[in-house]
Amino acid sequence: MPPTGSSPIDPSMLGRAVAREPLGDDGLSGATLERVWLPDGRTVVVKRQSPRSDLFMRVLGDEHGRELDLYQRGVLDLLPPSIRHSVIGGWVAGDTTVIVMRDLGDRVLGWRDKLSPPRARDLVRRLAEMHTHFAGAPPEGLAPLPPLVATFAPSRLEPFVAMGHPIVAAALDGWGLFASLVPGDVADAVEALLDKPDPLVTALSECTPTLCHGDLATVNLAWEDDGGLTLIDWGQAVAAPGEFDITRLLAGCAPGLGLAREAFLDEYRRAAPGSSARAMRLSFLAGLLWLGWNKALDASRHSSEAKRAREREDLAWWVEKGREALDAGL
Repeated sequence: MPPTGSSPIDPSMLGRAVAREPLGDDGLSGATLERVWLPDGRTVVVKRQSPRSDLFMRVLGDEHGRELDLYQRGVLDLLPPSIRHSVIGGWVAGDTTVIVMRDLGDRVLGWRDKLSPPRARDLVRRLAEMHTHFAGAPPEGLAPLPPLVATFAPSRLEPFVAMGHPIVAAALDGWGLFASLVPGDVADAVEALLDKPDPLVTALSECTPTLCHGDLATVNLAWEDDGGLTLIDWGQAVAAPGEFDITRLLAGCAPGLGLAREAFLDEYRRAAPGSSARAMRLSFLAGLLWLGWNKALDASRHSSEAKRAREREDLAWWVEKGREALDAGL
């Protein structure tokens, strides 16, 4: 891990900040980000999250900041050398969790960034090393798997409509479109599992569990100047088969991963000796429950016809992957 400075980060140090720069929110959940220049010359990024405004904290029952808890208990320091985290301090003030992170600047990828094929292979190798490192012995205190599998279930989101969070309205709209775009057998099965994910959760739990980041996306990746890979935002870290991470990454970011979907999967199978076909099938079904609504929205309403066509093809691919899992049985 790169050096982070000698003095600890505490509320008083933030109070004596030389300068501050709001960075908006973290893109989806409702947490806010701020760049802060400290008196000792360091620049850090401060994340503030509260169950009052953070949708994912509410849905996952996270009252005190799971990422901060993992840092304070030393869990994040157990990561293999090929994977880093960015947290260097934090505390809870009232109902707000404050997490202080190294400022990685433009080394953090954006939604539009695309990996080169060599970098994609490097990412797969590092993820496989992390999954292998914790295989069969994931840390305690991770996110519960059932609400993570069904995060965007209509029955789970409807109580949060009053929050006015844009994702809530979008997901509810998207699931309505999903039912009209997808063959009835798969649509009905997905709807049933969203409402009661226990059969899929049980099946996933029967596979070898490991530490999964739980929210892998390009915006949570940073390649540092020395070539190290840092994963950001561990609030959804979960015990699940490693394939759960891989399919979530594919569901949200496949166009930016530098390799075709099947090539990316083949790289993971080669890099992770414990990878199993059953865990991959189940994880594909979990990926469909995760972002099927978003794919339906893009397939129906994206402003670009070319993008709508690509998303229709992508949705059809995911539906077939989901059907394979359903046909094989949970």
